[in-house]
Amino acid sequence: MATRAGRTGSQASSGDLLELVRSGRATTRGALQQVTGLSRATVGQRLERLFRAGWLREGAAGPVDSPLGGRPSVSLEFDDSHAVVLTADLDTRHARAAVLSLTGELLAEHAGSLLIEEGPDAVLGELGRWFAELLEKAGHRADEVCGIGLAVPGPVDSETGRVVQPPIMPGWDGYDIRGRLTRAFTEHTGADAVPVLVDNDANLMAYGEQRTGHPDCSAFVLVKVSTGIGAGVVVGGAIYRGIDGGAGDIGHIRVPEGADALCRCGSFGCLAAVASGGAVARRLAETGVPAASGSDVRDLLASGHPGAAALAREAGRHVGDVLATVVTLLNPGVLMIAGDLAGTAFLTGVRELLYQRALPRSTAHLDVVTSRLGERAGLVGAGAMVVEHLYAPERVEERLLAMGV
Repeated sequence: MATRAGRTGSQASSGDLLELVRSGRATTRGALQQVTGLSRATVGQRLERLFRAGWLREGAAGPVDSPLGGRPSVSLEFDDSHAVVLTADLDTRHARAAVLSLTGELLAEHAGSLLIEEGPDAVLGELGRWFAELLEKAGHRADEVCGIGLAVPGPVDSETGRVVQPPIMPGWDGYDIRGRLTRAFTEHTGADAVPVLVDNDANLMAYGEQRTGHPDCSAFVLVKVSTGIGAGVVVGGAIYRGIDGGAGDIGHIRVPEGADALCRCGSFGCLAAVASGGAVARRLAETGVPAASGSDVRDLLASGHPGAAALAREAGRHVGDVLATVVTLLNPGVLMIAGDLAGTAFLTGVRELLYQRALPRSTAHLDVVTSRLGERAGLVGAGAMVVEHLYAPERVEERLLAMGV
């Protein structure tokens, strides 16, 4: 019988056992025997490989379940101390990078200006330097890094890790991000190459937020409204990417109000052209208010600027109108608003149109909330993506064999 943790019965591998422990479904030898149907000896042999790799450890002994007495069951735990993950989240004008534990604990972090329009070679090279400095700050060696996760503001083909026709990433289309970031990491740290995974920023923000704050929500949508607009969708605990990474690109849905608004993608009438942080910044600039990006609008909203608040609420209404369709189509349990505009004014506008246009059936069990992780959501999601990739049952087997375990 197949389970979420992989195979059971005689086919259950060391990787399947590790997944059962990591997921909390079975955390003792006895529970692993019961779930998989493996003999005590076989479970012991397969666990021994995980102990030798340093991926599993014994925890505290539990109570004796049998009324006849006997030895207490010793719990098994995923040992997150054997490696760390590097992550980065790129926006159009700035970036964040971090060292994370395998369970998502932030060990060191850096944020700074980094212009995505300078191109992938320069930006990814700078990230390599940041990573080297962060490892030193966190007190970890470069050879402890097991993988790197990167969030980018554009559609990503998850098979290749390359962005596909990104409207706000000039010069990045089809670029070998994985290869360049691997070289940057090795050049600045002197360590061997590690796996590099790349995904859309809204996808990874949604993944991070859903896993940490809404793990029981089977249909979760996050909308990021910053310089552009994008959405991340998590269904059944997994990111929904579509055929080639284009799912969630709601910023390029056409809206009647934007018929004359030119979008950065080259089309007229896109939602992003009228309701993104960049669009609000342009309208503020036309009135003499110094604003050039979504982050500038965020700062104005934080200071209580009335003009920025009025435009943010109007932008929220445009987004809420589109989200009425999204909610009707996906029927999510949580709709999260994140990004530079995710404040009271924008959220008010979203709710006005969303509840007006969507059917009551679609919103009866919907929670409309704002981000809990804030600017760290993409970092957390990128770290989770790397860990889930590297410790998937089939990949565990490959790695154990490569280690000679």
